[in-house]
Amino acid sequence: MKILKFLSALSLSLFLFISCSNNDDEDFANNGTPGNLEIKFENGFNNLGGIVLNQTTQTSANGQTHQFSTLKYVISNITLIDENGGEFQYHYNDPDKGAFIVDQAQAKAGINYLELNEIPKNNYKKIKFGLGISQSAYLIGQDGQGEFWEKAKAAGMSWSWAAGYVFVKLEGKYGASSPTTEFMNHTGNMGNVSANNTPDLYREIILDLPTTARVNGSIVPSIHILADLNQYLSGQNALTLDTTNNMAMGSSQHLVKVSDNLAKMFKVDHVHND
Repeated sequence: MKILKFLSALSLSLFLFISCSNNDDEDFANNGTPGNLEIKFENGFNNLGGIVLNQTTQTSANGQTHQFSTLKYVISNITLIDENGGEFQYHYNDPDKGAFIVDQAQAKAGINYLELNEIPKNNYKKIKFGLGISQSAYLIGQDGQGEFWEKAKAAGMSWSWAAGYVFVKLEGKYGASSPTTEFMNHTGNMGNVSANNTPDLYREIILDLPTTARVNGSIVPSIHILADLNQYLSGQNALTLDTTNNMAMGSSQHLVKVSDNLAKMFKVDHVHND
């Protein structure tokens, strides 16, 4: 009789444990409440750590020193890719809601924070984004992106509307043994690139997440992205600044190579699920 009572109690305990576990799983699975997501951009040189404007000096692959006084770039068309390859596009080709300016001068403890909201609950394994503004977004016209256009103007990240946005703004000094000569490299499309027969400098980047970003109503993941600005002059194209390119603005061949280099500067350092 004691054995029967013990077995009955054990069976009841197991039933209650399994029922509670199943209910917890169902609650998590059925909780379709959208969540928020934070993306952190930290600019640095791979061997020197974070960049301090007007101070941190890097030596390029070609032996040229350089430092930045201005470091800004536009991020847009953020897309999250889930475990099954499905994509969630965050205000795609809508700069007013989905484009951001990363400005080293505005960084907090070296980090720029991008806050995204109303993200569908899911487990995300990859992130994709654009460096600059796509032609599809630009060709919507100025009225379709007036808010971001004004932000870009205020941040010095635009030319006239006919010329369009500045995608990346790098300014500072360079030199042989020490940085003494000023430079400005501003990348960007020259308006309608097809009509103007100019290169398209918009670049799309896709990165794997080392840890799944689990978005739901109670967890706000934070994706920490490092940008290695050593790629500027020492990336797939080893570049040297001189009087032919140190004041380059637009989409010259030098800036095409700069854009190709900078598209390789990003990597995800880690993901927090808090």
